Amino acid sequence: MDQPSRAILIADDHPLFRQALKQSLSLFMEDTLWLEADSADSLEKLLTHEPAIDLVLLDLQMPGSRGYSTLIHLRSHYPAIPVMVISAHEDGQTVSKAIHYGAQGFIPKSAQPQQLADALQLVLDGELYLPPGMEGVTDEAQGEDDIGARLAELTPQQYRVLQMFAEGLLNKQIAYELDVSEATIKAHATAIFKKLGVRNRTQAVIALQGLDMDNKPV
Repeated sequence: MDQPSRAILIADDHPLFRQALKQSLSLFMEDTLWLEADSADSLEKLLTHEPAIDLVLLDLQMPGSRGYSTLIHLRSHYPAIPVMVISAHEDGQTVSKAIHYGAQGFIPKSAQPQQLADALQLVLDGELYLPPGMEGVTDEAQGEDDIGARLAELTPQQYRVLQMFAEGLLNKQIAYELDVSEATIKAHATAIFKKLGVRNRTQAVIALQGLDMDNKPV
């Protein structure tokens, strides 16, 4: 059997939404391998073990992700893989920040399957996609002194440790989860603080929270 011509990874924590999305998109995008991730951690593992992914369709809000943090991480460490954000938010600020942080496209979850398939193909072809009427929002977030550039400097392991800080885990717990020594976690912490320009884990978590979405979907 021939291999699919492309692989698209759907990163969203709602299994019913992922299933519906795959079924509807398959009608318009044949010869596609569909992969799924339900958290920032599972997304990272898939990207590590499936190097031939052609595009990530990313929900901004998943377990282990703080707003735009996963998008920033993807663009920093997997720059060759285009990312299209799919979100329940449709406001100009969300669209603007998504593009500012490196997304090659943005589409609301309310979009029809044909529109979404066309948007995905456009991004796969190397173009930028924005929803109709949103073409002028891409400059709104420019010039912000945000945490994004500093977060992008973290290694994948440092990023994971920072996520665990945000979850309130102690160094000892993080060391156990990552199967490393507590001294290694302390070294990661020191590097994280230096790269983020903060003094301690509380300030690091506050900086990460700056990437949270302003509004939560209902």
